[in-house]
Amino acid sequence: MTAGTVMKGAVMLQGTASDVGKSVLVAGLCRLLARQGHKVAPFKAQNMALNSGITPSGDEMGRAQILQAEAAGILPDVRMNPVLLKPTSDRKSQVVLMGKVFKDMDAVSYHHFKPQLQHEIHEAYQSLSREYDLLVMEGAGSPAEINLRDRDIVNMGMAELVDAPVILVADIDRGGVFASIYGTLALLAESERARVKGVIINKFRGDVALLTPGIEQIEALTGVPVLGVMPYLPLQLEDEDGVALQPGGRKYQPQAGRALDIAVIQVPHIANFTDFNALVAQPDVSLRYVREPGELGRPDLLILPGSKNTLGDLQALHDQGLATAILTAHANGVPVLGICGGYQMLGARLIDGVESGIDEMAGLGLLDTVTRFACDKVTTQVTARVLGTGEASVPCGPLAVGAFAPLSGYEIHMGHTTLGDAARPFCRIQTRNGQPLAVEDGAVNLEGTVAGTYLHGLFDAPAFTRQLLDSLRHAKGLAPLPGEPFDYLAHKQQQFDRLADAMAEHLDLAAIYRILQGQPSGRSLVS
Repeated sequence: MTAGTVMKGAVMLQGTASDVGKSVLVAGLCRLLARQGHKVAPFKAQNMALNSGITPSGDEMGRAQILQAEAAGILPDVRMNPVLLKPTSDRKSQVVLMGKVFKDMDAVSYHHFKPQLQHEIHEAYQSLSREYDLLVMEGAGSPAEINLRDRDIVNMGMAELVDAPVILVADIDRGGVFASIYGTLALLAESERARVKGVIINKFRGDVALLTPGIEQIEALTGVPVLGVMPYLPLQLEDEDGVALQPGGRKYQPQAGRALDIAVIQVPHIANFTDFNALVAQPDVSLRYVREPGELGRPDLLILPGSKNTLGDLQALHDQGLATAILTAHANGVPVLGICGGYQMLGARLIDGVESGIDEMAGLGLLDTVTRFACDKVTTQVTARVLGTGEASVPCGPLAVGAFAPLSGYEIHMGHTTLGDAARPFCRIQTRNGQPLAVEDGAVNLEGTVAGTYLHGLFDAPAFTRQLLDSLRHAKGLAPLPGEPFDYLAHKQQQFDRLADAMAEHLDLAAIYRILQGQPSGRSLVS
């Protein structure tokens, strides 16, 4: 296939398990096709994740599909992820349908309800297919979850609905890759196995020649060609969900030799930890996630992140001893920053338990604020500017930095926070979903040592982030980092290209493009 050739079609990437790399490979394939001039869009019928974002129209959707849209060079559209499940407990999730909150449902109720979503999902897919020549679809978990197959709307059920071919992705990094390929295919119905046109082995470390005997045997056993072996790529791209934060996961590893130590408290229902990818990418930042009081130490900055169950997670902080550890760290001079739910937890009081059933709780008391929860969810894209030192009534301190620095981000929250006399606004929002306005957001204490904001994505702003980090460097007696501020958004585009280049090198793209167009893939034995 050459640039300029119009190609129509669709393909779905399914996995042998969760976190095998489906989301990233979909992003890479979108990037490859977009670079060749094709109109391509991602699609995932149902996403379960606490990492979500907001479209330009104010709709909420999974961060993974927003990332994939970025890779394709297009704006995110809620049709790319018509159903989003946001877990609020082990058994219940908030169901977001076409970008808006539908209702909270437990797992059993949702399983029985899924067939009623099929029409809405199909309409979203068909609408996208009329605007884009190619759709790269993503499954969820594994198609071999046979206990859920009868009402499946995201794996083979979706592939059958739109008659899409499937490529199976298997993760060799976790071990047992050939067993996972064989077992997955063996558990599929005959018609489903016929839909699988190829396999990608992902996250390989070592000499691919050592895999050749295994590849030959698995192809002979299954009759499904292996389309390539992707190397393990330490890309700085956003994760779909919290699997990467499990102990030993890739997000758990601090970066050695960095000047600044930033600690993020890993609350049980942590949401939108994609906020911190821009910090991880900074050349002088080592970022780590903290689950136990003994792990906290004395970081240069402590961040309390977003949460899908603010009051429940606040109670967990107390139960685990982390609330005391946070207060002790602050008393010892560690600046504390809260984002969204973390901002709410830093206040004096949290009232009306819409999310958890708790009527009222005392906050950590580090900010003079009161939050009242409401049923309506705020979902907006915003532009703002920081209210920095020098403006009226704005304090000095390590977190009172970035005067007039522009911000852009998004809000996802179900509460309204009011400030008392001992707090000042963090920033002034200038637009919401493209509409001009002037409204203050967030809070900073009078000493400038504690701050909070509802804005997700604020660290993507180069000027603000560098001023914040240089303020932390100054507190350690270090000079500001020389040169222009690190541009995370440009860096992310480079990561997309790096991924696409690796896929072009290690995968049989000709076979994948034939699959996209509904043609036989051909045998593609890796040599």
